[in-house]
Formats: sequence, structure tokens, C-alpha cells
Amino acid sequence: MDEKGNTIIKAKPRPGQKGVNRVLVTGGAGFVGSHLIDYLMARGDHVMCLDNFFTGSKENIQHHIGKPNFEMIRHDVVEPILLECDQVYHLACPASPVHYKFNPVKTIKTNVIGTLNMLGLAKRVKARFLLTSTSEVYGDPLQHPQTEDYWGNVNPIGERSCYDEGKRCAETLAFDYFREHGLEIRVARIFNTYGPRMALDDGRVVSNFVKQAIEGTPMTIYGDGTQTRSFQYVSDLVNGLVALMDGEHTGPINIGNPGEFTMKELADKVREVVNPDATTVYKENTADDPGRRKPDISRAKKLLGWEPVVPLAEGLQKMTGDFRRRLGKDEEDDGPAAKKAKK
Repeated sequence: MDEKGNTIIKAKPRPGQKGVNRVLVTGGAGFVGSHLIDYLMARGDHVMCLDNFFTGSKENIQHHIGKPNFEMIRHDVVEPILLECDQVYHLACPASPVHYKFNPVKTIKTNVIGTLNMLGLAKRVKARFLLTSTSEVYGDPLQHPQTEDYWGNVNPIGERSCYDEGKRCAETLAFDYFREHGLEIRVARIFNTYGPRMALDDGRVVSNFVKQAIEGTPMTIYGDGTQTRSFQYVSDLVNGLVALMDGEHTGPINIGNPGEFTMKELADKVREVVNPDATTVYKENTADDPGRRKPDISRAKKLLGWEPVVPLAEGLQKMTGDFRRRLGKDEEDDGPAAKKAKK
């Protein structure tokens, strides 16, 4: 177990592998990447964190800087790089609409050229390669819940296409390297994830609601609030990614929480956990916003023995503490749920 009491599973040595497991994490200074690095460091891997710091932050990984089994490399994956490793977790790409729409051409380049570069690196050193794909490959789904066999309903020329179609192309590249070159690949389709270290300006609904509730501004609901999402806590995601990487199944495999909430229900939950006086305001919805989103995780349960365990209320409470600290609000109360716990 690590210092927080989380169970850490040792990596299984691959055939021919000698010594410590050497792991490259692209996008390692980001929200998900930094939590993954915490896990890998706790189990004794040698970790190389590669990030260009567009959305990542040194604050997220500063507690590892100076450790003998950690390396920080400032680099953009759209440029080739030569490194030696046993595993590649390829997370690098802005995942929030606010960030990936900021420079859509660069987002496409990151998804396509960046993935191509990392696949080439993995092929050269015979490393196992895990691609973090996304539920956005399903677009605005006509199938509910979404299974891995569903091909999706994506607008190829919309505002979100740089990310949605970029990830679909990244999956294509990964499977072509698998078929043509025999590269060991793993493909995870990640559904909405939340938790500590999300960027304060992330723009996705959970971080928006929590930040707005803490600051006492109305929580912004886009559209009529009936659209649904499924939210998984970041530690559940990390456990799923590691199980996929260290297992024997290529994927794609959905990694998400099948609990489904409307935006109105999420606002009520945030109000309950963070600020009972929080209000809501409605604004026009964004282009191509999916109406429903819920993973079928039968494959993850069967093949990986994985399923999420952190309830939404518990995850929101942990996230709120982190947001209060970074917003300079930690001298205030910790919210209604924390008050109950202290009594």
C-alpha cells in the first residue's frame, strides 16, 4: 500500500525484461498523468514524465522531482524523441473542450503525429504501448449504454472533431502498428473523470460546478440540463489503466463509471457536498454536445477484474478540498459533508 492506504500491485516482468520496470508517461504532468505517476512511483517503477506543460503543471509532479527513479522531460510529442523504456502510457493531449478547441490544428497534430512518434518509439525499443483514447470516439451515441463494438456517431467537421476524430485516428494507428509490426498495444476508452489536480480553468462540468460552488457564483448548466454523463474518480481510472497495461488484453476497453447523472442531478449533488446555497444558471448549449453518455464496462469486469469503487459524493469531497486549497479558500469550512463527518 502507498502512504494513502491505496493498494499497489507490482508490475509483472515482461519476457526478457531485466531489473526495474522503466515507464514513459506522456502528459505525465497533467491531471490524470500525475496520478498515474504517483501509482507507478509507489510500486517502485522508474518513471519518465514527458510533458510540454500546455495543460500540465509542475506542481502536480514536484513531489517526485529529485527522486532517483524519476525523470522530468520537457518535450512536445509532435517532435520525435529517443528514449529507452519497457512501457509507454500515451496520455499527451488536451482533453477539455476549452483547451483542445484553443488550437484545433495542434490538437489534431498531437493526436496523430504525436501518437505516431510514440508508437515509433515503442516499436524501436519493443515496449508495450497503452493509448488513452476516449468515450468521445462514440460521439453523440445512438446506442446506450456504449459498448466497445459500437462504431460511434461523430461529426467529422464539427468544433469538437479535432479531438474526437483525432482520437479515432490514434486508435487506427495503434491497431495498424499491432497488425503490421506486431507491437504490443493496449487501448483504453476513458469516460468522464474528475478529482484533485484538475485545472481550475478546465471547463468541464464537474470542475466548473465545484469551482463555482466554492466561489459562490451560479453553477452554469449548458442546454436544458437533461443531458447525461457518467463520472469516475481519478483513482479508479488509474487502477483501470494499470490493470489494462499489465494484463494480456489489447482492447479497446471502456474505463468509466456506469452511474449516469443528468447535469441537473450533478448540480444537486455538488450543492449537497460543496455549498447548499449554490444556485444554477442556464446558458445555450455548445455545438455537438452529446445527449447521453454511459459506458458498458462488462468487458473491463470480465477481462481485467476491474470496476470503479469510489462513490460520486466521496470523490467530490476529495476534489473540493483540493480546489479550496488552490483557490485560497482552505481557511473556510470544508462543506456540508465534511461538517457532518466532523460531528
